[in-house]
This record gives sequence, structure tokens and C-alpha cells, in this order.
Amino acid sequence: MQYDELELDAPPAFDIGQKVRSRKLIRNDGTFPGKEIGETLAKKGDVGYVISIGTFLQNSYIYAVHFMPTGYIVGCRKKELELVEEIS
Repeated sequence: MQYDELELDAPPAFDIGQKVRSRKLIRNDGTFPGKEIGETLAKKGDVGYVISIGTFLQNSYIYAVHFMPTGYIVGCRKKELELVEEIS
């Protein structure tokens, strides 16, 4: 994303209730209470559900994801997540 490009100009990439997967290791950047900075919050491939959608610096969406393996609710950016296709 370029600085002149606002993610908020488009609808969110994920909806509340959608099943998503972490595309990378997510560590605490100091914003997750009760965990040390650098501690793992979600591993690559962990599955969770989007439970809310907020914004960051008025230019991008933050998805609160409840990751099933840990029970943690972690704020993630679009680039950190991918949609899990449900098999019917």
C-alpha cells in the first residue's frame, strides 16, 4: 500500500464471522496486554474468526481475530490474513 492509497476507500476485505488463517507468525508488538514484547500470539497457519473490524491511523482496517489454538483475540492487518475456504 502506498502512502497516498487509503485502504478505507474500499470495503473491508473480510467480514465479521469469516474464518481466516494467519499468513505469518504474529508477535506481540507491545499492544497485547499480559504478554511480553516479541511473544508469539499466532503462528503461521493458525485459524480464527473475525469478531470485529476497526481502523488504524485513519487509513487501514484492523481485524480483531479470535484464534482458536490459543484463544487470543489479536488485531491483524489484511496482509497478515487469508480467507479460509469452507468446503461444502
